[in-house]
Amino acid sequence: MLAAAAFASLATSGCGTKTPAVDPNAKATPHTALDDDAGPADVTTVDLPRGADPSYGATPMAKRVAVIGLLNKRNGIAREVMLKPGEATRVGDVIIRLSACEQTAPWEQEHYTGAFVQLDVQQLDKSWHRVFSGWLYKERPALNVVQHPIYDVWTKSCAMTFPEGGPGSVSAGSSESGAVPRSSARKSPAPTPAAVTPPAAPTTLSTAPDSNPR
Repeated sequence: MLAAAAFASLATSGCGTKTPAVDPNAKATPHTALDDDAGPADVTTVDLPRGADPSYGATPMAKRVAVIGLLNKRNGIAREVMLKPGEATRVGDVIIRLSACEQTAPWEQEHYTGAFVQLDVQQLDKSWHRVFSGWLYKERPALNVVQHPIYDVWTKSCAMTFPEGGPGSVSAGSSESGAVPRSSARKSPAPTPAAVTPPAAPTTLSTAPDSNPR
């Protein structure tokens, strides 16, 4: 009997890893889209035309112009500095650098005008120290305040344009075909024409111009 029990124990240990018992009360893991190897069927890759701006036809960053206000708190003298992104200007012992400027589109509910500004001030030992680097917003000056005892800078404007028809007016098709970009918004179906009864007598059509031209 002992030899048979030992033989059974050796045979069981040589079969490899034991299969864990399945808990009948355990909840099954839900199936998600990440478990599928294939990508979503509703994703389509399109080629944008050459030179297309990724921000829905807005003015490219290099062509925008920002106006930055500079104040000397000691003498109360304020001036305006006009810069393009990537440019810098020196006013006395201050250097103002503009990295980017942006404003929200006209069709957005809230309007913001911001500029990413860096302010360098020359110290008494003729070295330069960066006292500020970040976004400054015209409509929300308290969001990011320049902490300096003498100088203060703020955003006054950012000149840029947007397409008149909104974000849906830019076509993702090829620009070489010469087709006019159309809005991607879904249009309502045309109404079914009803039967028209001809008038009994000729009528005169008004030729007055449209009172609300676009």
